[in-house]
Amino acid sequence: MTRAEPVGLAVQPFTVSFVCTGNICRSPMAEVVLRSLAEQAGLDRALAVDSAGTGDWHVGERADARTVAALERAGYDGSLHRAKQFEPARFDELDLVVVFDRGQARILRNWATAAADAEKVRLLLEFEPERSGVVDVPDPYYSDDAMFDQVLEMIERSTTALFRQLAPALRQGIR
Repeated sequence: MTRAEPVGLAVQPFTVSFVCTGNICRSPMAEVVLRSLAEQAGLDRALAVDSAGTGDWHVGERADARTVAALERAGYDGSLHRAKQFEPARFDELDLVVVFDRGQARILRNWATAAADAEKVRLLLEFEPERSGVVDVPDPYYSDDAMFDQVLEMIERSTTALFRQLAPALRQGIR
């Protein structure tokens, strides 16, 4: 005798998109970190994570080599990333859009056609419990390996705090 599966709608995953400027440094880092946290907690099916850029300069390219190296030094794999540009039509399918600086927040809120979509846009450091007045995650693109490591540490702290806020609802299947 086989056990019947419960009848009902399948729970849709909570959807998060990280958006930076070119989608080759900060947003791929955050995507990889949040996905890893969800996998470690067994919640990867309850959370859909991706990333994009406000610009199209790097569409189709891999993450910056320094991004991949910083992720690797911290125990993550960013080698499969391919850059894409954020499409405003995606607001409908996203629950949360996380940006790294006020300029990106302004751009995305301007792209939003509804107030509800604009409200989905949040700065990553808003989730940081000990912000110390810092609002923006610096763009490491024109810097060195040490800055990539420092930015990744900021992203890990804030993304971990974000995940801690999401995890209880994800465990209960609440969107």
